[in-house]
Amino acid sequence: MPGRSSNQNITQRLRHRLPVRVWHWINLWCLIVLLLSGLQIFNAHPALYWGSASDFDAPWLEMYAMRAADGSINGMTALGPWQFTTTGILGYSDGSVRGFPGWATLPSYQFLSMGRLWHFFFAWLFAISGALFALYALLSGHFRRNFWLDGRDWRGLGRDIINHAKLRFHDHAGKYNSLQKLSYLSVVFLALPLMIVTGLCMSPTINAAAPWLLDLFGGRQSARSIHFITAFSLVLFAVVHVAMVLLSNPLRQLRGMITGRVPRSSSSSDPESPS
Repeated sequence: MPGRSSNQNITQRLRHRLPVRVWHWINLWCLIVLLLSGLQIFNAHPALYWGSASDFDAPWLEMYAMRAADGSINGMTALGPWQFTTTGILGYSDGSVRGFPGWATLPSYQFLSMGRLWHFFFAWLFAISGALFALYALLSGHFRRNFWLDGRDWRGLGRDIINHAKLRFHDHAGKYNSLQKLSYLSVVFLALPLMIVTGLCMSPTINAAAPWLLDLFGGRQSARSIHFITAFSLVLFAVVHVAMVLLSNPLRQLRGMITGRVPRSSSSSDPESPS
């Protein structure tokens, strides 16, 4: 518009291509359903072990209920030699003995077979969509352009960690900084494949077809423990991810992940997208 100052000129830039946006939203719903249904499955035996068998003698993590001297029931969580009272959240909630409370499981009531159906369906959807995205990202150069760390990234890693700790987010021409690249590479190439492979280790069919997988992880219970730990590392990643979005212009970030484009002022820099 004539008479408008140059610092008000707004342009649009492509932030996320369509396959990236589609995979992001598929992942979101898959991970939510997988987490909730996975906790339903965990509640059928709320304890984790190392090795091949669940012998009830030496779990490294256990959730259970204990009757107190006054007759009340307390929910307990044991992590190795340490015990914590977690009544109402873990071990005992809503008047029943259960690892995780009903609001955190799918279904909300105890229904193991239904939880397994939800979990297996979305696990395959998650794995197939991930494989297709990885193929696209490799062939299109998406990983090379956006996630490969060069010498400048490694030299700036310490600075980026300090800036994020101080909640300082700077725009790098729409590119990810070194800390973001390392985070996404760890998730895509370590955490997600580990989730899928350890999940397969708990299938009797896969055990019969590829028994070496169990040997690779040290037994079925070790694979189950690693699966559980990896799942909660992804939850932690998601919490940090959402926090970074909320701290750096959330409406702009949400628009970028829905439409693929974000507004950019010709004379000012926008906060960097953590998406």
